[in-house]
Amino acid sequence: MNTELTSTQEGICYLTGAGPGDPDLLTIKAHRCISQAEVLVYDALVNREILTLVKPDCEMIDVGKRAKCHTMKQEDINQVLVKHTKAGKNVVRLKGGDPMIFGRAGEEATELAKHGLKFEIIPGISSALAGPVYAGIPLTHRDHGAQLTIFSGHECAKDPSGENSLNYQQLATAPGTKVFLMGVSSLPKITEKLIANGASADTPIAMVRWATTKHQKTIRGTLSTIAQIAQQEGFKSPAVGVIGNVVNEIDNIQWYQEIAKQLEPATV
Repeated sequence: MNTELTSTQEGICYLTGAGPGDPDLLTIKAHRCISQAEVLVYDALVNREILTLVKPDCEMIDVGKRAKCHTMKQEDINQVLVKHTKAGKNVVRLKGGDPMIFGRAGEEATELAKHGLKFEIIPGISSALAGPVYAGIPLTHRDHGAQLTIFSGHECAKDPSGENSLNYQQLATAPGTKVFLMGVSSLPKITEKLIANGASADTPIAMVRWATTKHQKTIRGTLSTIAQIAQQEGFKSPAVGVIGNVVNEIDNIQWYQEIAKQLEPATV
């Protein structure tokens, strides 16, 4: 196994996944990458414990990127990455979860490529996968279908043609399990549209907040009730939603709640 990452005078940018929250779920390569960074460009949802892995002289740049609260626009983030990579720095762009699952790393990689700059993409464990697991929900199960659909609860508002908007008719009739990210504020709209397009109002749904951390919380309901439950519980983002009969497996294999009670409060 290599103990050093790519070394080059012309600079390199590592588009890196920080995982779902628990620092123990950080990949070995991501850990090594962060510890060698000269410049760390990180998002708001990255666990602060992970940020302590950097060298004392690492330049830390907080670019925010939390729902509806961005410290820096994506276009400006792209230019930050280009600037420091072009300057010959070892740059780490650190994102919660996986950088290529609703993480916009594709746009950042394209911008770096346009400037002829070196980059690598280091996958991370997405909360879309880890959140349900830590709540006791198997995303695939022989009794509940063999298809998994992942979608964004935050529709693209910049496309007036609707080309990049969600196809709720397709989503409502798709078999198997459905998982969505960035959908807490849009939960009433998501559930109403799914029901209006043919999904059963009694379909089970769970929402998992701050998955894999001490603060993890799960709420359950149906497509017709979950929005009201979330409002009553004061349920906020960040959270992952799981739709389908597989949600009922929580009753059988819930495992993390007792472990979480014994953990020191996480810094998130």
